Amino acid sequence: MKIVLASGSPRRREIFELLALDCVVRPPDVEETILEGMGPEEEARRLAMAKAAATVSDPGELVVAADTLVALDNEILGKPVDPADAFRMLMRLQGRRHEVFTGLAVSLNGRIEAEVAITSVWFRPLDAAECAEYVATGEPLDKAGAYGIQGLGAALVQRIEGEYFNVMGLPVQLLLSLLDRFGLRYAYGSLEPSERTMTPRPEDPGARG
Repeated sequence: MKIVLASGSPRRREIFELLALDCVVRPPDVEETILEGMGPEEEARRLAMAKAAATVSDPGELVVAADTLVALDNEILGKPVDPADAFRMLMRLQGRRHEVFTGLAVSLNGRIEAEVAITSVWFRPLDAAECAEYVATGEPLDKAGAYGIQGLGAALVQRIEGEYFNVMGLPVQLLLSLLDRFGLRYAYGSLEPSERTMTPRPEDPGARG
């Protein structure tokens, strides 16, 4: 089965490589504008579904799409627009708890299933000099919330509650759960049919008893 990763993120590609799953990388052409009035969980799910829908070129392809948002007190923190913006974000996050939301969508045969994984992250207390030093590395400038847990930003994180890979941008356990809805299971380097049949949609005749 052809697997398409609808993302240009090297971190998501790295997670697929860790799982030894071959995939074709096909970044979607989707505007990642945050809609006013929507919370981070709703937005992450909506954007993931939009990316999956925009990436499908053959219904028989298994498309995996994701969108990761960082929120502090339910306020979405996007990618910083410049180093000064990154510094401001980090100073707000230091010594505090925030949430990372990753919407994950899987598409196959004209059907899309999507859910959101949430991980809580606590930064250790930081002073202005430490934040400025991290910003100077350039790492925060292309990352939601202005840090990357898989890189130099690991030094900022005191602890997490939830899945680590979610903070990287691709929650593995949620991916396995969504694949199971399509009757697929991860077989340590490949995908195979599971013993259960594909879960029907509620509107499908097979779901009506």
